[in-house]
Amino acid sequence: MNSNEMMRAAWFDDFGSAQMVLKLGDFLKPSAGPGEVLVKLHASGVNPSDVKKRAGSFPDLLDAGPVIPNSDGAGIIEAVGAGVPESRVGERVWIYQAQFARQHGTAAEYVAIDSSRAIILPDNTGFDVGACIGIPMMTAHRCVFADGEVDGQSVLVTGGAGRVGHYAIQWASQAGANVIASASNDIDIAACKAAGASKVVNHRDNQFATAVLDANKGVPLDRVIDVEFGANLDTSINVCRVGGTIATYSSAAAPNPKIPFYQMMYKDLVLRFVIVYAMPESAKEAATQDIQTALEKNLLQHRISNSVPLKDIVEANELIETGKIRGCVVLKIN
Repeated sequence: MNSNEMMRAAWFDDFGSAQMVLKLGDFLKPSAGPGEVLVKLHASGVNPSDVKKRAGSFPDLLDAGPVIPNSDGAGIIEAVGAGVPESRVGERVWIYQAQFARQHGTAAEYVAIDSSRAIILPDNTGFDVGACIGIPMMTAHRCVFADGEVDGQSVLVTGGAGRVGHYAIQWASQAGANVIASASNDIDIAACKAAGASKVVNHRDNQFATAVLDANKGVPLDRVIDVEFGANLDTSINVCRVGGTIATYSSAAAPNPKIPFYQMMYKDLVLRFVIVYAMPESAKEAATQDIQTALEKNLLQHRISNSVPLKDIVEANELIETGKIRGCVVLKIN
């Protein structure tokens, strides 16, 4: 670390509400260590996992000291450490896993991070979009492709207008799947259709499973990508074909669901839990390559719900906690 240079940052050194524990001020500026790059950040993404960490979901998180939150971000490489080509200086990059198994994330003017976690951001892509890539876009990619190609398959994406669901619709439909999405209001229904869903059903319908099957002409689906695993489990089992897959990345409404073991076993279902941090490196590399191509070719739609300055990080956290935000929440750093 540099001994005398400071940067503007947000951090917390205790768990609790955003208003109570988040601090904003001067923080020691990092330097690029061996294999690392120093990135001057322009934007930072706020995700549900970041908010949950601040609230205490990882009890030992603060054992090593204060945490600068947020895993996703985007900016420009300002310096490189030993072993990293000098030619990387000046590159526009997007960052993921900045605050995982390490203290300092992207809610700051600078971050030093392993060079492999700083991916080229195409010139046609804004820093705000770059800050939405890591968790939302990579999670969606893993959910869609972790268990094989989806060309010719039928896929249900629940919460299709959400941060992950919106990208999952796009990955799946562009890969040749027939996508049925769920949404509960006209704006979200329109967003799902614009992203590539052939049909949209209302997940608040008492006959949700029947509506999904009707949308697929009565034929069970190959894959379910689910934002509310516990709450939707009965529906997911009912609409999946024998040998189908349920890929899920969240279960906020029912965090400790009961698994109907025999019902799932008799259908030979695959249950896939997805979190970017635990993805195999091969899956991360496949995702970053596909993301790079999609961005360069302008193949993806993006939904940024709110963009606020770093000083309003408390507001950004509270927006996520409402559970009503459909797009990404971004902090503007520089």
